[in-house]
Amino acid sequence: MRVLVMFDLPVETSLQRRHYRLFRKFLINEGFVMMQESIYSKVCLNMHSVSQVELNLRKHKPPLGLVQFIVVTERQFSGMKFLVGEKDNTYLETDERMVVL
Repeated sequence: MRVLVMFDLPVETSLQRRHYRLFRKFLINEGFVMMQESIYSKVCLNMHSVSQVELNLRKHKPPLGLVQFIVVTERQFSGMKFLVGEKDNTYLETDERMVVL
């Protein structure tokens, strides 16, 4: 599953810019990868991990602006069509786990 987070935050004052930077830094530290400006995605293995992501997002949400998230399956995500541009393969897009014994 993929969690997509989309946000539009005000950046008119220094305090609002600070909230923007902190929220963006939180997303990156939580393992989200930027797909486009203000759109981040993260691979989750099950609905329990999606619930944990949602709780963390609610705890770290900025006081103003718009923050949305949606959960899509890997099949839905892989069916994404590119109208302009091409897929960026600079990061690993897999939900496989490695087990070392």
